[in-house]
Amino acid sequence: MKLYGMQQSRSFRCLWALEESGLEYEYVPVKLRTEAAVPDSAQNPNYLAVNVQGKVPSLVDGDMTLTESVAILNYIARKAPDSGLIPSEDDQVLAKHDELVSFVLAELEQPLWSKGKHMFALPEEQRIPQMFDTAKFEFAKAINALDHLLGDDEFAIANKFSMVDILLAQTFNWAIRFEFDVPQKYVDLRNRHYDRPAAKRAMDLIS
Repeated sequence: MKLYGMQQSRSFRCLWALEESGLEYEYVPVKLRTEAAVPDSAQNPNYLAVNVQGKVPSLVDGDMTLTESVAILNYIARKAPDSGLIPSEDDQVLAKHDELVSFVLAELEQPLWSKGKHMFALPEEQRIPQMFDTAKFEFAKAINALDHLLGDDEFAIANKFSMVDILLAQTFNWAIRFEFDVPQKYVDLRNRHYDRPAAKRAMDLIS
């Protein structure tokens, strides 16, 4: 199994999950925004053969390639069921897991990526700095909704660590880096989960 990624991008959540899972894998760093002639560039033809979009993450396992981070997380979790990355209690617990995964992708991280695109990812002539206030507004709305979705337990689902906790911690880390207003309880959540041994090992690999 081979994971292609870059530093603290969405690929970090997949790298962290692999460390939690105990599965054997190889991590391959990829450079974004570099010339195609650079061997480890995301625009190099060798990498474009893996991921036609020239993005990260990408996971290759035998003849299968996945290029969406949550699909990769689900695949890792199902290959390592004892890791508990996907809950196995009952259908209602799994439904809450699915709800929170969908919420993080659709609501919580979208304002962050919107800001990121207009900070550095889009061509300069396509950037609209005025949308930063809109992103701040949308993030605040998402935080209010999350307050009602999460309980007071240490972990998001069934009071056990799961991929939802990886997604939340990594997304709040992203929000802190992008200078959003993150409530202290979610800063604490980020710090608590990033203190896990698997997260530390993943961080060491991208340092």
